Amino acid sequence: MTTKRNALKSIATASAIALGLLGAMGSGVAQAQTKLKWAHVYESSEPFHTSSVWAAEEFKKRTNGKFEIQVFPASSLGKESDINQGLQLGTVDIILTGASFAANAYPRLAVNYYPFTFRDADHVLKYGKSDIFKELAEGYKKATNGNTITAMTYYGVRHSTSNKPFKNCDEMKGLKMRVPDAPAYTALPRACGANPTPIAFAEVYLALQNGTVDAQENPLPTIEAKKFYEVQKHIILTGHIADALLTVVAPGALSKMTPAEQKILGEVTQEAADRASAQIRKREVELVEEFKKKGINIINVDRNDFQQRVLKAIDFPSMKLDKKDWDRVVSIK
Repeated sequence: MTTKRNALKSIATASAIALGLLGAMGSGVAQAQTKLKWAHVYESSEPFHTSSVWAAEEFKKRTNGKFEIQVFPASSLGKESDINQGLQLGTVDIILTGASFAANAYPRLAVNYYPFTFRDADHVLKYGKSDIFKELAEGYKKATNGNTITAMTYYGVRHSTSNKPFKNCDEMKGLKMRVPDAPAYTALPRACGANPTPIAFAEVYLALQNGTVDAQENPLPTIEAKKFYEVQKHIILTGHIADALLTVVAPGALSKMTPAEQKILGEVTQEAADRASAQIRKREVELVEEFKKKGINIINVDRNDFQQRVLKAIDFPSMKLDKKDWDRVVSIK
């Protein structure tokens, strides 16, 4: 009887150990971490990066540690065209990018880059929540077999910097102006007889410093962050494009998430976009006076003069755009 009792105890003990091992294994599977890469071309000091890092930490927290996102700033995983391609190649999982680059896959998405489309920052952000934007984002998703836009961040109003001052379109003639390597950015310099010169973002400072180009264009916070004011004498407030960045998630990354986790990622990236947008808007207001104090010559221009020249010189079909899309964007109130 004692022998039988001891045998039963041994069986029970073995069963308990087995169940414990299975439980530990199950727990290990549940806690297995999925690592994702988030890439962009902006400096680690900029709100685009700090808000992305916040989003990565928040997503990890809200998914109980299941996902860990590492954010790679300052073109460390490639220039902007590279990281857009990386979504398809699987080398990156999430990116921040200008819509003009995403538009290489779906040209209609670049409609907001036609100069002087937006009235102000509010107009940009309303566009990001509009039916026309949702329609274009869905078209982009289909064209790329699943790249999903989860948020839009206000990037700022693009102004010009130059070592040669100009106050009107005619005075830009012959100017070598660096622009991003995307067709939409060439409209203003082309209309004014300047020479648009695509150069990777990480190389712009050196190109300005050594005279490869005479000028460039970017929002004031970017001019500050990239220190372009150190190698440019004039800031010309052309205000030609009110810019925005897209947060884009690769289909491969989304396939690793449940619908609930995908929803959390959408919420987190939009919250991060709102944080960065607020910081950029605040900084834009402060910077004109700060640049003046640094001895930079600030030049105001007649924006309407520039706009009329662009409208006459650069038509929508030449930029692979549909004017009906543009009309819908302009009419957003």
